[in-house]
Amino acid sequence: MDYVTEKREYTDDYPDKTLYIPGPTEVREDVVEEMCQPMFGHRMDRMTDLYTTIVEDTKEFLGTDNDVVVLTASGTEFWEASTLNLVDENILVATCGSFSERHANVAERLGKNVDRLEYDWGQAVKPEDVRDALERSDGEYDVVACVMNESSTGVRNPIEEIGDVVAEYPDTYFVVDAVSSLGGDYVDIDEHGIDVIFASTQKAFAMPPGLAVCVVSDDAYDRELEKESASWYGGFQRSLDYYDRKGQTHSTPAIPIMLAYRKQMKHMLEEGHEGRDRRHREMAEYTREWAREHFAMFPEEGYESQTVACIENTQGIDVAATIEEVSERYDMAFSNGYGSTLGEKTFRIGHMGEHDVESIRRLTDAIEDVAGL
Repeated sequence: MDYVTEKREYTDDYPDKTLYIPGPTEVREDVVEEMCQPMFGHRMDRMTDLYTTIVEDTKEFLGTDNDVVVLTASGTEFWEASTLNLVDENILVATCGSFSERHANVAERLGKNVDRLEYDWGQAVKPEDVRDALERSDGEYDVVACVMNESSTGVRNPIEEIGDVVAEYPDTYFVVDAVSSLGGDYVDIDEHGIDVIFASTQKAFAMPPGLAVCVVSDDAYDRELEKESASWYGGFQRSLDYYDRKGQTHSTPAIPIMLAYRKQMKHMLEEGHEGRDRRHREMAEYTREWAREHFAMFPEEGYESQTVACIENTQGIDVAATIEEVSERYDMAFSNGYGSTLGEKTFRIGHMGEHDVESIRRLTDAIEDVAGL
């Protein structure tokens, strides 16, 4: 069968929906307004001022001495780039949901030998299992890759403890996909030997989509220098050397979104990494309490995400219909379960970005009303 997508003309007649999905999330009005500035050249001094500001502010917010790359891309870019930059042959990917599995699929597509440390969906990656796998491998893994926040299942993996384990193997690098958690869930990157950690700004950073943020250790940078081939667009050397020489990106960036990022990072610095973590933790705790009162949490107990609640549909509500009616009646959008296996068995609430407990309560009240809870 041939599949053809027909043109559906975009109009200006759409109701605004408050977003409680796992990204994109709500964006401050003053951040959106920053994108309306007159255009300027990406090789002008003004661009150097802009790019060095967002890079150094990101370092300050995250409390890292490692290098930061901000590229026009989805965080997906750094699945590919980190694999090309660091893996010669062998990579161990811990899989516990859709996005961690996709990380493994990317590495396979790039021709690497991929071993999976597999968990049932809803279960978390255990540091002792990573240790066992590394001991059995006799140092053959170039990289251990793990997702910090598996948004398909609402699992928050203990990447700090996993990083401590990987750090005992100096020839193995630790890569963390923090696409849906960085900026809303505190992590001490330098303390736990994380060589590469990356995120998309449309999630907990509460930004428009379009930028990927990657933090790179000196060891990861040096590792790429040793390799005969690496990513062109997401190359650590190319990105960081150009920053050192010019204070700019190596390729034309999405300047309006970087202007928005500058504004949002000032807000994030004002709140602080720990303050932002505390607010997200309060939202997560409220959502879990509500979910356990009416349904159940899907993730393994003790490993629930701080930015995305995956709630088990123990009452057998019509998830799709509930989502649609909440959208129509309350102009609020939340999400069904991810993929065919969890579509009606779970639903997800993104409590990330600029939301607070009162904001999340408005959504849960709407769900109660529509579902008759």
